[in-house]
Amino acid sequence: MTATIDSAASRSPRLREADCDVDDFAAVVQQTTDVADYPHADHVEQGVLVYDSAVLRAAASTPEGAVEVEGELVRALSEGPGVVALKGAFPDPSVVDRVTAVFDEIIVDERAAGTAPGDHFAKPGANSRVWNALEKLAVRDPEAFVDYYANDVLALVSRAWLGPAYQVTSQVNVVRPGGVAQDPHRDYHLGFLSNEVVERYPAHVHLLSPVLTLQGAVAHSDMPVESGPTMYLPHSHKYVPGYLAWRLPEFRAYFAEHHVQLPLALGDAAFFNPALFHGAGSNVSTDVQRMANLLQVSSGFGRAMETVDRSRVSKAVYPALLARLAEGADADLVANAVASSAEGYPFPTNLDRDANVNGLTPLSQAEVVHRALAEGWTPEQLDAAVDAYDGRRRTDG
Repeated sequence: MTATIDSAASRSPRLREADCDVDDFAAVVQQTTDVADYPHADHVEQGVLVYDSAVLRAAASTPEGAVEVEGELVRALSEGPGVVALKGAFPDPSVVDRVTAVFDEIIVDERAAGTAPGDHFAKPGANSRVWNALEKLAVRDPEAFVDYYANDVLALVSRAWLGPAYQVTSQVNVVRPGGVAQDPHRDYHLGFLSNEVVERYPAHVHLLSPVLTLQGAVAHSDMPVESGPTMYLPHSHKYVPGYLAWRLPEFRAYFAEHHVQLPLALGDAAFFNPALFHGAGSNVSTDVQRMANLLQVSSGFGRAMETVDRSRVSKAVYPALLARLAEGADADLVANAVASSAEGYPFPTNLDRDANVNGLTPLSQAEVVHRALAEGWTPEQLDAAVDAYDGRRRTDG
């Protein structure tokens, strides 16, 4: 769903950091957004399509109308600027206020408990975070949860991008006066991996990754520009090597000079392609406590067909892995067996317990097994490490 560029890099089976050229990037993002191409949009502001949610609701009130509106939203997020603002997504602000009160309670309780959730793209402690806010809200106030997530506009955009079997997660971000901006970045999945790892994924996965996730945010406070609402670079999702480019200094400098920020009112929402270069802004206001509920909506198809207890499998095969290495087996062949047994991707997890390790992600189960093999752990040591790994991922108690 992201555009390709006609270059040797886009035709190569692998993309490399060396493929990234800021002049090529500039040519992509300098495209314009024409409101005439989006019949249900109200206007274009700084290259971003702005919709009146009441208009979308009315247009999508019939099955035929819903298909038409969903198709337009998909075009906006893929062929268009990659970001849409939805004014009045929550027409009743009291629904948002009730949830805000719960989030405030959680932040106070977690601070009192001594927990300080980190931020993937900013210094720890720079912002207040609530990880897994969706589950925490459901447990604390089920009625507020139902009234909030019954929202038809959130469902409309999620269905448009991902189909009906989507999964919602939520992370609260509060940036207080003086809070500093995040680094510009792309997001889940490839956006969380180091460039060294990203280069190992074939080019078509760079194009696939953005259609597996929809990024969004609901404004839980009024967000004037001085409070630092999300910075966007419209059309940047179309730059194919972008998952390798966003860390590079020249691309960050370009983002700093050309990004846009839209003010939002309480109850507004914004959704964007996760490949869009973006980041939370600096709060230079004196009195605005900027709170957003960040929504990461995932495709229901991002799962295997069978349920496999990979912890059980890893424990079972570890003695055989040790034996093969002791017999002189090729380490790469043993690594292939690890890839078929242990979980190689660190998400989903409980970010309150399972913190980032040397990057933007926690350790994967496979990395634990590889460490055990490298250091010659006993099976009992591996069993204990896998149990601890599983414990960090639990959300109860």
